[in-house]
Amino acid sequence: MEFPELDKQQSYNYCALPLANYASRPDISLGRIYEEPESETRTCFQRDRDRIIHASSFRRLKYKTQVFVYHEGDHYRTRLTHSLEVAQIGRTLARSLFANEDLAEAIALAHDLGHTPFAHLGEEALKECMKLYGGFDHNDQSIRVLTHLEHKYPRWIGLNLTWETLEGVVKHNGPIISKNADKMSAGWRKANLSETLCDIQNQIDLRLNSYASIEAQIAALSDDIAYNNHDVKDGLRAKMFTLKDIGHVPILGRQLKHVRDEYPGLSERLVIAELVRNVVGEMVSDVYDETCMRLRDMNINSAENVRMAKNPCVAFSEKMKKDVDELREFLFTNMYHHHRLNRIGYKVDQIIKGLFKAFMTRPETLPHSWQVKVEEAGGKKDDKVRARIIKDYIAGMTDRYAIREHGQLYDLQWDIK
Repeated sequence: MEFPELDKQQSYNYCALPLANYASRPDISLGRIYEEPESETRTCFQRDRDRIIHASSFRRLKYKTQVFVYHEGDHYRTRLTHSLEVAQIGRTLARSLFANEDLAEAIALAHDLGHTPFAHLGEEALKECMKLYGGFDHNDQSIRVLTHLEHKYPRWIGLNLTWETLEGVVKHNGPIISKNADKMSAGWRKANLSETLCDIQNQIDLRLNSYASIEAQIAALSDDIAYNNHDVKDGLRAKMFTLKDIGHVPILGRQLKHVRDEYPGLSERLVIAELVRNVVGEMVSDVYDETCMRLRDMNINSAENVRMAKNPCVAFSEKMKKDVDELREFLFTNMYHHHRLNRIGYKVDQIIKGLFKAFMTRPETLPHSWQVKVEEAGGKKDDKVRARIIKDYIAGMTDRYAIREHGQLYDLQWDIK
């Protein structure tokens, strides 16, 4: 069988489905910080996705906590499985809305790269450590990983992703600064932005006072759908609450009744699986319907319209938002504040703060490559510079690596033969 010959432009413009006029198009991307030739076989957004998947920080998500520490069991979600689930939901929504699936997937896969070990428990501990040195935020750390910490190419530091992917990671939750802020003023840069974002803004303007692309907004809602539903499943598996308990949560209660009415006598394991699947489906359908209505009512007919809109284009309906808020409240009360997680949090506090204290007071205990970074950046004399480098080191750790590092520094029971 003979295949037709495609010129480079035809290959470059390839997308799985026709794109809506409000979607992000790869052939008119705003480019990368460092210029490089485009691929003949992949669009720029496909290359971004692939670079993220091959990044060291992406692989380490396998051993970073979503809620439960890795040794709690093999079936609980990790940051890696969570990111894959977000990407899957994102692709579903992007395809149904004729948005760019590849860009939505790239943003979804990258959005959690800056998370610390031990999830939000680790983040809160590291925030306290960094209180005097510029603070810590996992979203900001994600962009730092993509632009400063990954080093795989000889011509630049970072993954050199497209403007659209960087914008999506930075702004997937909305504008970073007021939409009325003067982007030419240096004042808001100094007052409101992290050092990492200031560095990027000096190289490429991410339009921090506008919304991000529809693909980034899709990734953000996909994140909400994924973690809310799969935390329910993990909480049931961990016996932190029961099916009877969740029956009082409106969206869970009505879907639980639907499953039991349709499949009487079904085992609890399959009831839970069907329940979560149905709730995910209901949320995805709601986002699709609400987004279609907003795109129509707001007269969105270009990617620029998406960015300049007064409100997000991708959202839950008011009814679903109320349901989601009640689900979150249930999870906060019955899972995130459960005594088992409080006990894990106590240990995490000792590990993260212990590591930070040891490395700050004795930087010579850092691995050699990180000692070099401290010395080259002037961190031996400047506490803030040293703290930022130590923060990068700790934030990049997996759960088990952090536990091991803490043990090597603080465990005085040596194995003397």
